[in-house]
Amino acid sequence: MSILFTNASILGGKHSDIRTEGATIAEIGTGLPAGDSLVIDASGLIALPGLVDLHTHLRQPGREDAETVLSGTKAAAAGGFTCVHAMANTTPTQDTAGVVEQVAKLGKKAGYAYVQPVGAVTVGLKGERLAELEAMFESRANVTMFSDDGQCVSDPVLMRRALEYVRSFGGVIAQHAQEPRLTEGAQMHEGDVSAEIGLAGWPAVAEESIIARDCLLTQHVGSRLHVLHVSTKGSVELIRWAKAQGINVTAEATPHHISLDHSKARSYDPRFKVNPPLRTETDIVALKEAIADGTIDTIGTDHAPHPVEGKDCEWAAGAFGMTGLETALPVIHHELVNSGILDWAGVARVMSTKPAEIGGIADQGRPIAVGEPANMCFYDPDAPFTVRGAEQNTKSTNTPWEGVTLPGRVMHTVFRGHLTCREGKVTE
Repeated sequence: MSILFTNASILGGKHSDIRTEGATIAEIGTGLPAGDSLVIDASGLIALPGLVDLHTHLRQPGREDAETVLSGTKAAAAGGFTCVHAMANTTPTQDTAGVVEQVAKLGKKAGYAYVQPVGAVTVGLKGERLAELEAMFESRANVTMFSDDGQCVSDPVLMRRALEYVRSFGGVIAQHAQEPRLTEGAQMHEGDVSAEIGLAGWPAVAEESIIARDCLLTQHVGSRLHVLHVSTKGSVELIRWAKAQGINVTAEATPHHISLDHSKARSYDPRFKVNPPLRTETDIVALKEAIADGTIDTIGTDHAPHPVEGKDCEWAAGAFGMTGLETALPVIHHELVNSGILDWAGVARVMSTKPAEIGGIADQGRPIAVGEPANMCFYDPDAPFTVRGAEQNTKSTNTPWEGVTLPGRVMHTVFRGHLTCREGKVTE
């Protein structure tokens, strides 16, 4: 199928027509003839490489009540994503070649985005012994990123062994930095708000101590570390120091951690309960500065869908996590582009190019250029919409932006030459 997008602004710059042929970008220019192409007017739209998320929870197998690979990748398509990395905390856990191959197969069958499984670091995420890391790498799923996300690999010896093991085939350990002994029973950020409203506090040092340890371990063994959902100023400073030492560490921030602070907990609404917790305005400023200077490499959604009963309850009983695939780009537009922290080329860097590089996905995150894979999204920066969880494509409604008006929306998504989202609606 050939598609001609007319008058699109590539990375917010020059306006051009973009023609795809099959799974490839065939032509870029002005006044391209329609021929037999499907013509889509992209006037006013910003063309970006298809977005890549290193941090998505698709829940399947085992928690299909919250999300499936199909519903999750439809949400991805609606949000402009053409590749998602499916975290390992499924049931059964993605800790064997068989399970990661099953998830990859489900993604291929769905067809809305490339699904790259993330393998567990430890068996059952229990932190006791290493999972089948090499078998998952050598499987048809070709796993190169491993994470116990939702749990921290807190044992330093086990973390060292994992880093050493993946070094042999160029893999990366993606760490959920949370010292468990410092966060027992914790419900939110430890600070003045937690003291005021009487919820058990989650100290910043619980994150920072693990990051410091793991950066040193990574340096010691010469491996690769990716730090998930960085949330504190201290964490930023540690990662900045590690990079200055030449340590091979990358890091991500989430849309919610750069836009929402711990004062949201005053509502006692579990929609704002997340791991790590929402922090302070000081932390938000530090995260934004780190994105601007490259200390933080990527934006990861940490899309974490839950069934209604997981959030329609009192705070203490509520599940940790928020949905994010369908709101990520508009939030980044509002928080980083409108404030001048990033231009649209910078958005492409942190939401497409760099995550694809870290995840080792060769045909994703590529520039919009002739001969490159036809993975793109077209974003309207002047189409505000009000978020309604019940109207999204994810099976779950636990969005922290319920009722909030965001400044723009994804209009079209192209995955390997196929329209997965058209005029803001996921295609069937």
